[in-house]
Amino acid sequence: MKPLLRILHVEDVPSIQVVTRIALEKLGGFEVLSCASAQQALQQAPIFKPDMILLDVMLPQISGIELLRQLASLIDLQQTPVVLLTGQPDDPAGPEELQRLGVRKVLHKPFDPLQLATRLNEIWNAEHE
Repeated sequence: MKPLLRILHVEDVPSIQVVTRIALEKLGGFEVLSCASAQQALQQAPIFKPDMILLDVMLPQISGIELLRQLASLIDLQQTPVVLLTGQPDDPAGPEELQRLGVRKVLHKPFDPLQLATRLNEIWNAEHE
């Protein structure tokens, strides 16, 4: 099984971006590319070639769900698992739409940064069993 190495993290709040990046790099040993906007993610994703995408749902300009729709034309979201991070109590789209867009899990904010790398590895391992 291929290990989880590269994570594209899309988050517009600088403090959450920093905490997440530190948690994933230092505790998980992952290579993390942080993007503060959907536009930056659209430009960088095909170059970075992430193994997984960790995506905030509430982004400026366009939503995380709309970003996924656009990313689907650039990378294979069925082969690149997506994990949504949201502060919203409800799922941002219907379960069928989320599955079609490659979403494997929805995690809610606030999240435990000490457990984030473990959670993402669990999602990755379940995908590759």
